[in-house]
Amino acid sequence: MPSLPEGAFRRFDESPDEEFYLLPRFVTHIDDRAIAAVTQLYRELFPPGGEILDLMSSWISHLPLEVKYHRVVGLGMNEAELQRNERLDSYVVQNLNTNPHLPFGDAEFDGCGICVSIDYLTRPVEVLREVGRVLKVGSPTVITFSNRCFPTKAIAFWHQLDDRGRTRLVERYLREADNFEDVRSLDRSPRRLFTDPLYAVIGRSTGPYVEGRESP
Repeated sequence: MPSLPEGAFRRFDESPDEEFYLLPRFVTHIDDRAIAAVTQLYRELFPPGGEILDLMSSWISHLPLEVKYHRVVGLGMNEAELQRNERLDSYVVQNLNTNPHLPFGDAEFDGCGICVSIDYLTRPVEVLREVGRVLKVGSPTVITFSNRCFPTKAIAFWHQLDDRGRTRLVERYLREADNFEDVRSLDRSPRRLFTDPLYAVIGRSTGPYVEGRESP
C-alpha cells in the first residue's frame, strides 16, 4: 500500500488541542437527518444490553433512545460536554493525539462509535488498534463522517480528498490497524436536497493487535 503524502497529518492549527476544546460547544455538527442516519446505524449494529464506547464523545451520543445498554462510556476532550451527556454512565477526558492508549481492558466493549471526529486524529491507526483491543472479538466499530469539520483541526490530507477518497482513507486506517475484519463502507446520506451527507466505515474487531499476524 503506498505511503500517505508527507505532511498528511499536519493541521493548520498545531496549538495544543486542549486549548481548542477548552470551551464547551453545545451544538450538533451535522443536521437532524444525518444524525438520524447515525442513530439508525447504531440501532442496527450495537447490541441492546451491550457495553458501548462512544469515542471522541461530546454532549450527545446519537444512540437510539428506545434501546437500553448495560453501560455507555464516553471519551472526549471537554468535560462540561461529557458531563451533560445523559447517555453516558461514565466518561474519560483524554487527548488521543498525544496519548492514543485507551484506559480500558481487553474485550470490554460490544461496540464503538466514532461520530464525525475521525478527521481530527493525527495517529488514527494507533487509536483504532486500541479500539480493536478493547472490543470483544466480532464487535463493530462504526466510524461516521460528513463533509463538515473544524477546518483548522482536521488533518491536511482530509482536505485534499473528496467524499470517496475520505471513505477509502478510513478503510485504510482500519486495515492498517491490522486487528479488524469485514471492513466495509456505506453511504447513508439522506435522500433529500439540502441535507448533510453521511458516510460510514465499519469493521469488526479480531482482538488485540499481534505484530506479524497476517491481515484478515
